[in-house]
Amino acid sequence: MKALSRIWLAMAAVLAFAVPGSAMSQGYPNRPIKLIVADSPGGAPDQLARLAALAIGDSLGQPVVVENRPGAAGLPGAESVAKSPPDGYTLLVITSAVYAILPNLRRDLPFDVTKDFAAVTRLATASNVLVVNNDLPAANVAELVRYAKSKPGALNYASAGIGTPGHLAGEMLNLLAGIQVAHIPYKGAAPALLDVIAGNAQYIFTSPLAAGAHMNAGRVRAIATTGTERNPSLPNLPMVADSVPGYEITQSWGVAVPAGTPPDVVKRLNEAFVKAMASQEVKEKVLKTGAVPAGDSPAAFEAFMAAERVRMGDVIKRSGIVLKD
Repeated sequence: MKALSRIWLAMAAVLAFAVPGSAMSQGYPNRPIKLIVADSPGGAPDQLARLAALAIGDSLGQPVVVENRPGAAGLPGAESVAKSPPDGYTLLVITSAVYAILPNLRRDLPFDVTKDFAAVTRLATASNVLVVNNDLPAANVAELVRYAKSKPGALNYASAGIGTPGHLAGEMLNLLAGIQVAHIPYKGAAPALLDVIAGNAQYIFTSPLAAGAHMNAGRVRAIATTGTERNPSLPNLPMVADSVPGYEITQSWGVAVPAGTPPDVVKRLNEAFVKAMASQEVKEKVLKTGAVPAGDSPAAFEAFMAAERVRMGDVIKRSGIVLKD
């Protein structure tokens, strides 16, 4: 009997190591969790991460520490998570740039976004705002399109850089509205907005947070938002799609973990984040940033990211966007 007991104990130990989603992940989490934000402090991904981290830390019973790793369109931060142990203790706030845009622009990414990450949930989605120079004779999108068609090649739009959501937003308008407006890339939204104010570019697609102070001071005019529903922070603004059918470009942020993370750990994290994004306190704070809280299943978020890669890839291909070295 003693020999049989030893055999069963040995088999149980082997199974515990062979099935990471069961015995290995029982008791998760038992130490602090890192939430990597591949963006600077104060940006939209950082704000969302800090709101969610506080809430899920209470739910999981362990502190969730936000760690900023900005630079290179988020690639170093994303790569660090992709190569982390798949144990649920290193998470990534994954952005539209990482899961939808860069895979269509670069073949030399240091990771495969479809193979090296497992989706947890979408945190929030936000539509951007179309703001124009005060001297531009266009009070709405329809007038902007008519004016651009009357002056093919004469107008410019600014963006925070090649391959950014604002760049794709401008090219999508060119494609769907049949206009020819040249793109001027800048190193960030701030200098791009300043050139729109100065009249060196006629408009820009950017976040309500980036443009808000300039809009409120009357230095630029907001004429539309870029989603399929009105932006809750700008409820009186129409949508570009009202004048240009089919137009839709938003930014979304979610949470991902390294591929191979045990399914029950992913499930635990998903439940914690969904609960956090559904709480009244978090919802109100997210809405004030101009974003709309989400909180969906891993499968739903995975499907959303895949669909966005296809949509953004189509815009990139049809517009001939190429990243410069």
